[in-house]
Amino acid sequence: MSTVESSKPKIIEGSCGYVLQDVPHLSDYLPGLPTYPNPLQDNPAYSVVKQYFVDADDSVPQKIVVHKDGPRGIHFRRAGPRQKVYFESDEVHACIVTCGGLCPGLNTVIREIVSSLSYMYGVKRILGIDGGYRGFYAKNTVSLDSKVVNDIHKRGGTILGTSRGGHDTTKIVDSIQDRGINQVYIIGGDGTQRGASVIFEEIRRRGLKVAVIGIPKTIDNDIPVIDKSFGFDTAVEEAQRAINAAHVEAESIENGIGVVKLMGRYSGFIAMYATLASRDVDCCLIPESPFYLEGEGGLFDYIEKRLKESGHMVIVIAEGAGQDLMSKSMESMTLKDASGNKLLKDVGLWLSQSIKDHFNKKMVMNLKYIDPTYMIRAVPSNASDNVYCTLLAQSAVHGAMAGYTGYISGLVNGRQTYIPFYRITETQNHVVITDRMWARLLSSTNQPSFLCPKDVSDNKEKLMSALLDDGNCNGTVDVPPVTKEITK
Repeated sequence: MSTVESSKPKIIEGSCGYVLQDVPHLSDYLPGLPTYPNPLQDNPAYSVVKQYFVDADDSVPQKIVVHKDGPRGIHFRRAGPRQKVYFESDEVHACIVTCGGLCPGLNTVIREIVSSLSYMYGVKRILGIDGGYRGFYAKNTVSLDSKVVNDIHKRGGTILGTSRGGHDTTKIVDSIQDRGINQVYIIGGDGTQRGASVIFEEIRRRGLKVAVIGIPKTIDNDIPVIDKSFGFDTAVEEAQRAINAAHVEAESIENGIGVVKLMGRYSGFIAMYATLASRDVDCCLIPESPFYLEGEGGLFDYIEKRLKESGHMVIVIAEGAGQDLMSKSMESMTLKDASGNKLLKDVGLWLSQSIKDHFNKKMVMNLKYIDPTYMIRAVPSNASDNVYCTLLAQSAVHGAMAGYTGYISGLVNGRQTYIPFYRITETQNHVVITDRMWARLLSSTNQPSFLCPKDVSDNKEKLMSALLDDGNCNGTVDVPPVTKEITK
C-alpha cells in the first residue's frame, strides 16, 4: 500500500460546543463543478414524500445522553438525497467491490446499490470488480444491472467474489482512471476501509472527479462509531442454532458440557448477544474479559459447581478469548493473514481439551465441541439485516450523487449518516466489561466475572476517560481490553 499524504479533517464548530466532523466533497479540490437538479424530484416513488431532500445543515449527534450544561458534542452529516447533484445520470460510471471475509448481507448491499443507481438516478453503467482489491488490476469485471442482481439477496456470500490483501494504490487508481470510473463503492471491514481511505487520498491528489464511498462490513461488529454492522443480527440469530444443539447434547447425558466457539477476534459482541438471546448459556468468555482456569474462582471451579448443581452446562467462547493462556511458543501467535489480522489458535479445541484433561480423573464428564463459524457467515441475511443493508446502500448512493466522497455510510443513533474514513479506521469497538450490558450478561448466566478488584478499577478509569473524550452512542467505547496475569 503506497503512502499518500492525508487531507486535513473537515471540522465545523458551532455554538454551545457543537462540532461537525464533516466528510470531504468533490468541490473541496475541484472548485467550480457544475450541479444539476436531482432527478428524484421527478421520481414517482418520491412523489408522496413530504420533504424530498435533506437540509444542508442537518446533522446527527454521536452522543445522545448529555447533561443540561454539557456541550452539544460531536455530530456527523445526515445522509440522504440533496436538492442538487454533481453527476448527470449518463455521466456516471460506477463500480462495486467486496473485500475481506464473508458476511451475511453482502449480496443485499450489492443489489441495493445497483437498484438505487438504476431506479433512482437512471444510471446505466455499473461494474462489479471480481475478487476484491486485486480485481481492479488482475481480474475481469462483471457488468451489473437490475436483472443480474434481482435474486442475489437470497444467497449467502458475494457474487463478486472476495479476497484479503491485494491492495496496490497506484494500480487500483490507474485502473479506475483508465476505465473512466467516477463512483467507487467499497464494501469491507476496517482494513478494507483503511485501503479505501488511501485510494480516496490518491484520487484527490490526482484531481480526479471520482467519489469513493465505503460500506462498513464486519461480522464481529467491531467498527467504531456506528450502531452496528450489517450481518451482525443474522450472525447472532444463526449462533442460536449452535447453542441450542450444544444445550441439547449437554442435558441429554451425565455431566454433559457443550462448548460453542463463535466469531470475535478482538471483540466479543456476537458471543455476548448470542448468550443473552439464548438463555441456555452458563458461561460466556470473550477477548475483553480475561479468565483463568485453575484455583478458587477459576473456570474449572465454576464448571465443577455448575455440574454438581444442574448436571450439565453450556460454554460460549469467542475465538479471540483466552489466547494469552495458550502456549506462548505457538508459532501462530506472531503470524498474520493477508489482511494483517493475527492468526489465532483454535481456542475452542484448546479449552475443550483442557477441560477434559482436568476433569477426566475427577468425575465422569462428556464434552461436545461445536464450531459453527463458517456456517454463520455464509448464510443469507435475515429480514432485519436486509432492511439495514437497503438503508446503507441507498444512503451511500445519495451521498455519491451529491458529490460527497471519502466517507462511509453508517447508522448512528438510529439515523443514517456520512462518517469520514478516519473515524472508523483509527480504533476498534470493544465490549466494555464495566458497562451495563456485560453486567446484564453476568446476571443472566450467573457466571463469575473472573476479575480482581484492580482489573475493574482500571477498566472503569478507561471507560470514564473515553466517555469524557467522545461518548459512544451504543453503550460501548473504543478502549483496549484489560489483561491479567495469573500466578500459579
